[in-house]
Amino acid sequence: MLQTGELIRDGRSKRIYATDDPKKAVIYFKDEAMAFHGLKRGRILGKGEVNNAVSRTFFNLLSQNGVDNHYIEQLDSRQSLIWRCDMLPVSVKVRNRAAGSLCDRLGVEEGWVMDPPIVEFNIHNAIDDPLINMTHILAMRYATRQEMETVTEIALKVNDIIASYMKAIDIELIDFSLEFGRFEGKILVADEITPDVARFWDAKTHERLDIDCFRRDIGGAEQAYQELLHRMMGMEE
Repeated sequence: MLQTGELIRDGRSKRIYATDDPKKAVIYFKDEAMAFHGLKRGRILGKGEVNNAVSRTFFNLLSQNGVDNHYIEQLDSRQSLIWRCDMLPVSVKVRNRAAGSLCDRLGVEEGWVMDPPIVEFNIHNAIDDPLINMTHILAMRYATRQEMETVTEIALKVNDIIASYMKAIDIELIDFSLEFGRFEGKILVADEITPDVARFWDAKTHERLDIDCFRRDIGGAEQAYQELLHRMMGMEE
């Protein structure tokens, strides 16, 4: 039986634990919520269970569509087993509509359609997760040009896969962040794909079904997360 070991990382919304297999780790999803780079903190009851189930569904969907990722299996309501990757410090954000900080930076209205989608890079876990470009990445040796070309291609493919899946349940994928890791010579989609790191809007009402309910004090964050999961689980029946 697999044994959970030392805490590798205690992040904003999850913990990563080592196991007695050096190639595998356990991801534990928390109810804690954070926004504005830690300036706002709170709890969304049941969020950890929702995020574990949502991540499972999305990673399995990626596997079915030929996208390599770190997911192995769900262990319980809050924990999943994953391949232990050497994480790239660069996160990739794909934006289909203008929302959040992009509206301020570009002076566009929220909801503006980005065609084609915008791809951005950020340094993950740095102060304020600064926006960077390819020259920063290469100069700082964060990743190679080939790796960044690979993650960009994968991120856009993931965007197409998830957007199509969500469209069938009347949810629009507004934007999302992806993290990647190196594992046995491959680049894998890793970390999480949840409403903590993605924006999901009801396709008809534009009701928020993600962390923005907490971030923007809209209210009903617990219900929003549960509604997202409820619709997704309906696709599996």
